Amino acid sequence: MNGYFKDKEPKEFKQRIFITNVIVVLVFFTLAVRLWYLQVKENEHYNELSLNNSTRLVKSPAPRGVIYDRLGIKIAENRPGFDLYLVPEDVKDWVKTKAMLKELVEIDDETIEEKLKKSKGRPPFQAITLKEDLSWEETVRVESYKYEMPGIILDVAPKRSYIFGETTAHLIGYLGEISEKELKDREGGPIRYSQGDLIGKYGLEKSFEEELKGIDGGKDVEVDALGRKIKVVKYAPSYPGNNMKLTIDIKTQVAAWAALNGKVGAAVAMDPKTGKVLAMVSTPTFDPNALSTGISKDEWKELIENPLNILNNRAIQGQYPPASTYKPIHAAAALEEKVITPSTMILSGPSFRFAGRDYRDWKEKGHGIINVHRAIVESSDTFFYQVGLKLGIDRLADYTKKFGFGTKTGIELLNEKSGLVPSSEWKQKAYGVKWYEGETISVSVGQGYMLTTPLQLLGAYAAIANGGTLYKPQLIEEIKTPDGRELRKYTGPEENGHLGISEATMAIVRDGLRGVVHDDGGTAHFLKAANLKIAGKTGTAQVSRLIKRTKNVESIAYKHRDHAWFAGFAPYDDPQIAVVVIVEHGGFGASAAAPVARELFKAYLEKDTPESGITTDPNAPQVVPIFAPGKDEEIGD
Repeated sequence: MNGYFKDKEPKEFKQRIFITNVIVVLVFFTLAVRLWYLQVKENEHYNELSLNNSTRLVKSPAPRGVIYDRLGIKIAENRPGFDLYLVPEDVKDWVKTKAMLKELVEIDDETIEEKLKKSKGRPPFQAITLKEDLSWEETVRVESYKYEMPGIILDVAPKRSYIFGETTAHLIGYLGEISEKELKDREGGPIRYSQGDLIGKYGLEKSFEEELKGIDGGKDVEVDALGRKIKVVKYAPSYPGNNMKLTIDIKTQVAAWAALNGKVGAAVAMDPKTGKVLAMVSTPTFDPNALSTGISKDEWKELIENPLNILNNRAIQGQYPPASTYKPIHAAAALEEKVITPSTMILSGPSFRFAGRDYRDWKEKGHGIINVHRAIVESSDTFFYQVGLKLGIDRLADYTKKFGFGTKTGIELLNEKSGLVPSSEWKQKAYGVKWYEGETISVSVGQGYMLTTPLQLLGAYAAIANGGTLYKPQLIEEIKTPDGRELRKYTGPEENGHLGISEATMAIVRDGLRGVVHDDGGTAHFLKAANLKIAGKTGTAQVSRLIKRTKNVESIAYKHRDHAWFAGFAPYDDPQIAVVVIVEHGGFGASAAAPVARELFKAYLEKDTPESGITTDPNAPQVVPIFAPGKDEEIGD
């Protein structure tokens, strides 16, 4: 027996040992290969993951450049605000986290899911912005419960503050979260954007996005095992955007808004000697502070679907028949073409009959036999009907274009409209039919097909005031870096063209505009009491044909009321400011638009006095004097 086992046992044992050794070697070889793969080949990947287990990257948005008025008064600045961030990889219980967030801040599941969807493709453990600019109450609640919500981070970021709110809304604009299209369009641009960034959406904020936006920074935030912030371990500071000084006079801007508030329309003012824009207001307006911090989808829908087109900047996008504000331009064309002379007398009756139809004058009894001066002063329709027929539509169109109609002014705001100057050639191309002389009658008093924007009309009246030069409207006085280095500075007026009209003709036109205010019978004679040497022209643009015009505007349905215009400059002997006002469905220019224009003239030309009632304090009530025609004064065009 013993001999038998001595022969068999060593052989079987050796075989088992060999197999065991092979298995052990294979196991250790596999472990060695795996360790090499993890520590050498995938070293960079796992090193990044290990770091992310303890740090979270949070972007530090740069403060945008501060915007000032021409005298250095702040219009837009930055303030601190709390933002709510979320790191999805750190969230342990989505149901609990969402439920708590809805209780602590105003946010719903749809918004959370939308933010998560937009953040796909971002680096792991990078925080996404869940909600910006939390209220103080929301901030306190989140801070109190953040340890029960792993993945939630609170941080301070600069927020845009529009000091004058609605007063400068259409001019300055607002910020909003960058869209996918904007993100794609800006790929490879001078500034890097990422999902969730804020970008200029409107007005100067959009036109000068690259100048105003700074360079974002960032910080690595150390967190615990539950993703809760412990401390900042690394910080790359942001660099603020460039500061911008405008040509805007905020006192005049506030006065324009206060006078137009509650109406639908626009008011623009310019220095006629330089083209510097002094004020630009469009009403109704919106709250840029609310839009920049975020409004609900329902609030946004209500805003964009408002029938009054609140987001439309009527100063550059509203296109209206210029009505009687066009008559001085018509007069200049007729005088230059020798169709009339300053002494030509024409019977201006209550109506003018042409081709079997009566074309009425606004004045029921007519104006009698008058010259061009009185025709401008009294705003005679029948005078210009007759002169327009002699001049013809094509000569009228040529001179109208010289005054800048039908062409964009080139102001540095997006979506400016060009208006329309009708001619026989235009109608043939647009409609395929010839021009009829009866249509010339309508155009001769600024009606019919003719359209202009308030800014175009302002440029024309500024040219009348300065002797014949059309200037490009300027909004920017200077742009400087945060450390004071000059990037851009206004170096002088930029010409858009010259009227090419003799000084003798321009003097006759200017004297007519002076007479509108200072001569007996002028349609804006009541403005003489302002003692500001105003020269200008009222206008009433027909919206629909009425059987009879009435002074009782309130008796007419709102949508059928005429648009009210005033265009002018002051002082008439040394023009410092030109103003144009349009009040949609306001009725007569004298009663609706001229009183608004008077407040702009007053704010800019008069020295600051305690009794003036106009203040640049956006929180103070604006006292706007009621200054309109007396009840016994004849209200006309």
